[in-house]
Amino acid sequence: MYDNKVTIDNHYYKSILLLMPNTVEHLYKNHHQWLYRWLCKKMQSRQQAEDIAQDTFLRLLNKKTPIIANEPRALLMTIAQGIVSNFYRHQNIEQSYLNFLATLPEQHHPDPETQAILFETIIQLDRRLAGLDHTVRQTFLLTQLDGLTQAQAAQQLNISVPTVQRYIAKALHQCCFAEFN
Repeated sequence: MYDNKVTIDNHYYKSILLLMPNTVEHLYKNHHQWLYRWLCKKMQSRQQAEDIAQDTFLRLLNKKTPIIANEPRALLMTIAQGIVSNFYRHQNIEQSYLNFLATLPEQHHPDPETQAILFETIIQLDRRLAGLDHTVRQTFLLTQLDGLTQAQAAQQLNISVPTVQRYIAKALHQCCFAEFN
């Protein structure tokens, strides 16, 4: 008897979810083709557009809060725009990395596995620093990657050395604790 009640309850809740206009399934059925066509105009290939459309709905599926969208297309477009922006930023990072590799003598090129690890590390660093102010991010990159001293970075950015130190601390905090913020 108890098992039957659970089955009925699950069926009942699934029925309610199917009727709710903002479930992911409902959004997918009613807006996937529109989102795909919109993305085709933004992307270099139809496959990229399809991948980003799928990623958009995956993000909705992974949301821990209920989906409340009076304007579902605006919601989908906002999520997709973020994914498109990340896609192109990652493409630019990858191209910069490949350009850097091209400047190295062949014997100094890392093996493909190490290249993949380095690229993923760069992407993770970019994600962690993304929420920071441009000057904070630039200060961190100048001192930590480009090898400038704090005084040189301060002079180049026209800020004080204590400000450089504060920015570095802020960026390091973001790098270490980004997933907790």
